[in-house]
Amino acid sequence: MRITIAMLLALTAGACKPAAQGPAASALPTVPVMATAETEPVGTAREDAADDPAIWRNAADPAASLIVATDKKAGLHVYGLGGKSLAFDPAGRLNNVDLIDLGERGILVAASDRNDEANAKVQLYRLDPNGPKLIKLGAVSGGKGEAYGICLAPDADGGIHAFSVLKQGRIEQVAISYDGKAATGKTVRSLKVPSQPEGCVVDTRTNRLFIGEEKAGIWQFDSRAEGPAEGKLVARVDGKNLVADVEGLAISPEGADAGWLIASSQGDNSFVVFRLPDMALAGRFRITKGQFGSVEETDGIALALGDFGPAFPGGLFVAQDGENQPSAQNFKLVPWSTITEAVKPR
Repeated sequence: MRITIAMLLALTAGACKPAAQGPAASALPTVPVMATAETEPVGTAREDAADDPAIWRNAADPAASLIVATDKKAGLHVYGLGGKSLAFDPAGRLNNVDLIDLGERGILVAASDRNDEANAKVQLYRLDPNGPKLIKLGAVSGGKGEAYGICLAPDADGGIHAFSVLKQGRIEQVAISYDGKAATGKTVRSLKVPSQPEGCVVDTRTNRLFIGEEKAGIWQFDSRAEGPAEGKLVARVDGKNLVADVEGLAISPEGADAGWLIASSQGDNSFVVFRLPDMALAGRFRITKGQFGSVEETDGIALALGDFGPAFPGGLFVAQDGENQPSAQNFKLVPWSTITEAVKPR
């Protein structure tokens, strides 16, 4: 989508400042990796339905960790690492999902609810890993417009902030109060990008919020409610390394501010690795056919580090598969160590 002068002038508080335009970089090699597991297909067949995953790591029993993922036409699944759907909430059009483990307060799950396209909601659950099951906590407002993306981050006072990404380009920052039983929400800040966004992730070490503007690239904002609302385009769609649409985003942290940001480059069925903190291009990979099928047209991704049992000892990467023929769409699981060994991010 072209960013017109009129669109830029229309941005008010929360407007973004583009980074300097440079020549498109030559494409980095795209290395192949293969999934070692996959989920059962979502229940909605013959449609673009599976969308976004989130990962909960069971520290006491890593192999019993869980994946929460959306069927954006029907509701929310809970999968085991073997791929079986263990629970499902038929909540309708839940587009993206994220979760955060709050210790004694439990595991809070937030999903972007687009059942009412004029009034976004953040649908909240507590994930009970012993069922497993999703316990509804109700919904809070996600802003005026159609809900699309969602990501969560803790704040310094023990609260939680949800970033409700709206299809129209606005991002509403919602402060959520949660005591383990009930949750309330209040919008505390609005941000904006020029055109349709979706994927988002927060680097909690550095208070950097990354937003994927599908046709343009990746924006960086200050994630703190009191921070400046202006953002900066830190990675542009260049048609070579990052190919529209920019979709899911995930972070692999190392130390105080290093590590990697991973983005779904949907237009060429690949994933791009950027080095943190400077966002330099570091590598590219693609999930190709092996024991399980290849991955195409990926929407959401998730990454969690740590031990996930014998199958995923060094971390878990999950990607939505937009084709998965002849079955309905699903999610593919790849050991994170397989990706880092293949890509060798520079």
